[in-house]
Amino acid sequence: MSKGNDFVYAQEPIDFAHWFLLVGVVLLIPQVVSFPKKIYNLFGIPLTLIGIVCIIGMCVLDFIWWSFPTDEMRSDFTKHISQVPSIWKTFMTIGPSSKIFNLGLLILSLNYLKIEKVGIVFILVANLILWHIIPLPFRLIFGYALTLIGFSLIFIKSAKKV
Repeated sequence: MSKGNDFVYAQEPIDFAHWFLLVGVVLLIPQVVSFPKKIYNLFGIPLTLIGIVCIIGMCVLDFIWWSFPTDEMRSDFTKHISQVPSIWKTFMTIGPSSKIFNLGLLILSLNYLKIEKVGIVFILVANLILWHIIPLPFRLIFGYALTLIGFSLIFIKSAKKV
């Protein structure tokens, strides 16, 4: 998806990028609700689930854009939904930025503060990259790779404790 709209619209026979994103966030739901029962879950689980819903909505809208055969039809659709703040702000401003989603994951990682501090630091740095606080090219790749590394460290260490 980092290759731009032309790449996304040219995918055949389906919009693979958004389908993979959709499947990925849906498969995260069971993991999100299975974190240890600690105080951090009061904020982390709802924020992460709200972020997942925003990403799902963004994927659905992107499927609709992808389905239009011309740029003129896409532009008309964009003009229409940009006038509806409940759709545009929720799914096209919050959804793609993933700020709520990533904040929720960061809060959930704090459940493991006593076990794995290095993994939490990886997730914190990933959030700073994803939120544009640390500017990097290919921020999505670096941000989510660091998130993956951080949670891998956390889960490997916590599995050894069990």
